[in-house]
Amino acid sequence: MTTFKKPTWSIWQEYLMITLGLLMYAASWKGFLIPHQITGGGVTGIGSIIQYGTGFPISATYFIINSVLLVLSVRTLGWEFSIRTIYGVLMLTAFLAFIPAAKIGTFVSEQEPFMACVIGGLLAGTGMGLVFLNNGSSGGTDIVAKVVNKYHNITLGRALLLCDVLIISSSWLLPNGTIEKIVYGLTAMAVTTLTVDLVVNGVRQSVQFFIFSHEYAKIADAINTEVHRGVTILDGVGWYSKAPVKIITVLARKNESAKIFKLVKEIDPNAFVSQSSAIGVYGKGFDVMKGK
Repeated sequence: MTTFKKPTWSIWQEYLMITLGLLMYAASWKGFLIPHQITGGGVTGIGSIIQYGTGFPISATYFIINSVLLVLSVRTLGWEFSIRTIYGVLMLTAFLAFIPAAKIGTFVSEQEPFMACVIGGLLAGTGMGLVFLNNGSSGGTDIVAKVVNKYHNITLGRALLLCDVLIISSSWLLPNGTIEKIVYGLTAMAVTTLTVDLVVNGVRQSVQFFIFSHEYAKIADAINTEVHRGVTILDGVGWYSKAPVKIITVLARKNESAKIFKLVKEIDPNAFVSQSSAIGVYGKGFDVMKGK
């Protein structure tokens, strides 16, 4: 039995993108959230609360909590998931420690904390999206959610959401804690979550076509040569007419759909076309199946 081995250059590329994503995530905290004392989710959120209340560095809290969680990760989830998580924790700890926190007003005015949480959320979400796209992890509540999901019928998303809401809400206990600060934190979390989803799923948007036409051979050849997508011809029967019919099925990127419609219209303006979104398409020409 042959074992597939991922090319070395591909692994290095993934680690490079994970590092870039973690750098963006750390920059969002040091440049936007911490200067305005906004609390986010995850272990970094816990670290920010401790730093706002005691002055203890966020990087130290992040590293200490994750050290404990990584032991739990290795024992419960195994080394395969944990290796990249360890790398993510070490790199993010370094970035949080060595990137200087911006003074309030450096990037966003002191009177615009809402803008700070939006920009910080966008930057953090983009960074974490790059990390997830390249099969990485920053540890923290990711580990807690995976452990909870393994033993209980609670989805990863729900477990992460519960952890983050509890962390952000606990900022109320700070001396300067207010409902306004909690709302800013929840806003930053929502923007981060939406941005992660856009980054991760935006590049994977695919569509599926079913094309019914008497000119199926010409349309299939045109899609092959002009769009460079594979085509499958299915045999069908029109139930009303009881006549045999050929059905063209194509999987393509969403940005290729306009070109496919144009080709179909040029060859057979009377063709019947169905287009639907495909949640995920994996294989040659699309996304690579990844597993931790």
